[in-house]
Amino acid sequence: MTDEQVTDEQSSGEGLRVLHRVVMPGERDFDVLKLYVDGNAVFGRRTADLQSAAERVLAEQDDDAGPAAAYRPSSQDDSAEIVGRRSIVVPSGTRVSFCSYFNAFPAGYWRRWSTVEDVRLRVRVRGEATILIYRSTGKGHQERVKSLHVDSDSSVERVVDLPLAPFIDGGWYWFDIVADGRTAVLDSADWCAPTDRTAPGTATIGITTFNRPRFCVEQLTALAASGDVLDVVDEILVVDQGTDRVEDHPDFAAAAEALGGRLRVIDQANLGGSGGFARVMHETVESGRSTYALLLDDDVILEPEGILRSVTFADLARGPMLVGGHMLDLYNRSVLHVFGESIARYRWWMVPAAHTELSHDLAAHPLRDTPWLHRRADVEYNAWWMCLIPVEVIRKIGLSLPFFIKWDDIEYGLRAKAAGFPTVSLPGAAVWHVPWHSKDVMTDWQAYFTERNRIVTALMYSPYERGGNMLKESLFITIKHALAMQYSTAELMLMAIEDALKGPEDLHPSIVTKMGELRELRAGFVDAQARSDLDEFPAVRRSKPPRKGRDVVAPKNRRAMFQTALLGAARQVKPVGPFPKTHPEALVPHVDQTWWLLTKFNSALVSSADGTKVSWYQRDPQRFWSLIRRASALHARLGKDWAPLSRRYRDALPGLTSPEEWRETFDRARRR
Repeated sequence: MTDEQVTDEQSSGEGLRVLHRVVMPGERDFDVLKLYVDGNAVFGRRTADLQSAAERVLAEQDDDAGPAAAYRPSSQDDSAEIVGRRSIVVPSGTRVSFCSYFNAFPAGYWRRWSTVEDVRLRVRVRGEATILIYRSTGKGHQERVKSLHVDSDSSVERVVDLPLAPFIDGGWYWFDIVADGRTAVLDSADWCAPTDRTAPGTATIGITTFNRPRFCVEQLTALAASGDVLDVVDEILVVDQGTDRVEDHPDFAAAAEALGGRLRVIDQANLGGSGGFARVMHETVESGRSTYALLLDDDVILEPEGILRSVTFADLARGPMLVGGHMLDLYNRSVLHVFGESIARYRWWMVPAAHTELSHDLAAHPLRDTPWLHRRADVEYNAWWMCLIPVEVIRKIGLSLPFFIKWDDIEYGLRAKAAGFPTVSLPGAAVWHVPWHSKDVMTDWQAYFTERNRIVTALMYSPYERGGNMLKESLFITIKHALAMQYSTAELMLMAIEDALKGPEDLHPSIVTKMGELRELRAGFVDAQARSDLDEFPAVRRSKPPRKGRDVVAPKNRRAMFQTALLGAARQVKPVGPFPKTHPEALVPHVDQTWWLLTKFNSALVSSADGTKVSWYQRDPQRFWSLIRRASALHARLGKDWAPLSRRYRDALPGLTSPEEWRETFDRARRR
């Protein structure tokens, strides 16, 4: 039997598991087309009858042409036409490729982490087409593997078996379709594998939400419309921790009805992302129905096919492992914002995984032209915008740490890795999420949780004495915030250190009360008060012009930066006159918000990352020196107490993450 012949056993799919289906965009969004199809493609006519749509396109493309019509060269205006979730019409003389983020098969990841040894490409095609199958290496080199030809008025299936052995360093499989005679129609295609693990696992999807009912309901509606993807979903849990309730949204009832009894909403007080996702983990384990808990942010748009791919990958993995999805840019939808992440051990800070890049535009630089995307990227954790966690792992290592937000997903990945459960960030499973540069996560109330949870995680997992360079870097960051007149941020960081020094006993009690304390603290700082209209502030004026008309320039090197910091500190011995308190000296756009620029002013209007608000920063020498003295003392104390504090946190970890302790916290968070 040749590769192109199909037996009844192959046709029925017996003993086969579909790993990765070729799909088209679920919505008519032109910005995402290049993530699915590499080539000139457009959305076809709107119709519920996809078979009829394809037939109509075929009739128009081959009008007045019989089966033996001569090949005609394609024109610049020829486009493949997407006519269904899995179907595309390719006009005569046109070529399209599925060397794309969502449709190429990430062979390197299946080679490294799964039990699969060979993959089978199945395509169903009609018309006249040449199917060209390619592979890439971990170096990004491309090779043509095989060519098939189809000439049939009815849909026929072609099958090719392909080895995974050459993909130890990475690489992908994909195929192109060339309509080299008459018009061709791809009815469907998928990548399969022979396996005895044919029964799929199932997942409970958990969405933690806080005052984003529209976003959440839209996600529920999209899940309801995802068809057979829901076959692997037992339940969808929405942990609603806000005051603007999901159930009060006008479209909620329709979404709930469409989900056919799979939806359950849990109301609890705001325990942050870690409290919401811990509740999802707990409920999933307690129900005993699902193989996995799939954690999703409430402010994402999901490619539903990623659910199937994640569950299938986890089912066929060599052992229990966490399967995460990538992050695409919600505002620039062809941009792959985060591919994978790791921890820089000496700094103890999150960084892109080795040999990967942030914010890569796949429309401008597609998969075939980006060598680093072909190299397998190994990660240490996956953020919880989308992460599939086996119930077996939850039972063995516990629930999330009570971190509220920030570093909870990182800590969980590190804890799982230490217990022998790796994480993979799987290409082709992704969500669209708000990018980091559109958030003020390093200067608003979140700075507290970022600092405290970074310290606690380092205390438990850092291999370096006193956390390596982390304490010195933390001190420098605190000083930079103080130099930049971001006094509320610096104060939050000092509160974070004070709370970390209290030890693990403070984590569960504070998760219920801490947000109120942070709001109260920030209310006393001018830099934390934001307004939406520039005209609400006094006019920008200076009492005297810059010396010799010189603009502020960035420090050119480390020495110059150190000198700038010293000069900025020296300025703090000078009192602030009355004029900067009545008129801001400068208007600083967020893109220019650097400590070395802000330290040159006595006051400034500074815009927020999302461009909606402005705050008035005002220099306060007395507060500056108070912050510096306390920052120096607290960092010194943390360094001195590092070893015994580290032992306390490590010893307390099993209790902190236990269902029993979390159950008490959930009880305290009941709605009154």
